[in-house]
Amino acid sequence: SYAQNPIVPPGVYIADPSAHVWPDGKLYIYGSLDESTQYYCSWRHHVMETTDLKNWKITENVFASKGENDQVPYSDALLFAPDCVYKNGTYYLYYCMPDPKAAEGVVFSKSPAGPFVNGQKIHLNGIEEIDPCVFIDDDGQAYYIWGQFQAKIAKLKPNMVEIDSTTIHTGVVNEKEHFFHEGGYMVKRNGIYYFIYADMSRANRPTCIGYATASSPFGPFKYGGVIVDNNNCDPATWNNHGSIVEFNGRWYVFYHRATHNSRMMRKACVEPITFNADGSINEVEMTSQGAGPALNAFETTDAAHACLLFGNVRIELADPKNEVLSKIENEDNVAYKYIDFKNGASKVDFRIKPLKNGGGISIHLDQPWGKQIGWINVPGDEKNAWKTIKGEIEETSGIHAIWLTFHGENDNFFEIDEFRFSE
Repeated sequence: SYAQNPIVPPGVYIADPSAHVWPDGKLYIYGSLDESTQYYCSWRHHVMETTDLKNWKITENVFASKGENDQVPYSDALLFAPDCVYKNGTYYLYYCMPDPKAAEGVVFSKSPAGPFVNGQKIHLNGIEEIDPCVFIDDDGQAYYIWGQFQAKIAKLKPNMVEIDSTTIHTGVVNEKEHFFHEGGYMVKRNGIYYFIYADMSRANRPTCIGYATASSPFGPFKYGGVIVDNNNCDPATWNNHGSIVEFNGRWYVFYHRATHNSRMMRKACVEPITFNADGSINEVEMTSQGAGPALNAFETTDAAHACLLFGNVRIELADPKNEVLSKIENEDNVAYKYIDFKNGASKVDFRIKPLKNGGGISIHLDQPWGKQIGWINVPGDEKNAWKTIKGEIEETSGIHAIWLTFHGENDNFFEIDEFRFSE
């Protein structure tokens, strides 16, 4: 059960979230499972489900390529980003591997949360790549979409495991015209086909979720822009991958953020989105609150809910069920968007592990250079033990972004686990 961003709990790293609402009315997320800073993904998939976007259930190891629940007899390669569709009482989970001989396949289940069984290859006429997604149109025709740098699309035969090779279209979106990198996902709204993908339009990295639109699944597609950009979620963030879905009358974008100063150890997140009258999608910012209301200042805020991190600071696993802000250096800062101070707060408590040199924390409203409302002094401590450090702030009310800027000399300042404001 987890409410704010990220939507997965400490110690769990689910990336590449493909979101779907199935006949039971629940929203499900199918994604890859990161487990190391040395390689992408793992040999297992978990499934997330929710009825309200606040409380999540994770079903573990619904499908694997080796070990327990191994359903891929022909390969033990890693499992990259998957997708899932439902048709005629069966859930089809489409998987991919960084193995040209076994790149893409499908497994089956009668339940949206698996287990998925009986892995079969999907033959793609020699253009096997990664990141499959499947879209079923209003007439029941299913389309298979895959590829990097230029997306490929073809009709699926009624058995849902073979493509009609005569219908293959390549380059329906591409890097030059659409900033396409990988991670395709398709959805239809008001007669418009939306192709969602990892977008390279900024910083020469695919940190964005972008989109293109067309009046046919085969295009031609016109670039629409960025929906969300995960740049500055971690010092080393590289990619993004996600989806959009309507749930309980509102649309959302699902994406991921990196942690551990790596391209990996990514965590699924969500933001509400809006459409304009012409069908275009407004870009949204990364937040801490996600699909919920602003965080309650008078309840404990996990430091790992930081939505922007500048400098050397990063989110790292401190123990199997706890993530903290770590490796802090002078003038690093982080943001929490947004926090509701209601009628007013004048005090704050931080749970901090002081390290050798210690330092200070300045607390600012709305911008990193915004009004400073408080200062927390953190004395150095050779014992490196967690403790609560209390401080006062200028009385603050209403909803604000909170920025923490860190100050000190050399390194070994402190680590931060959580904080809470009070009257």
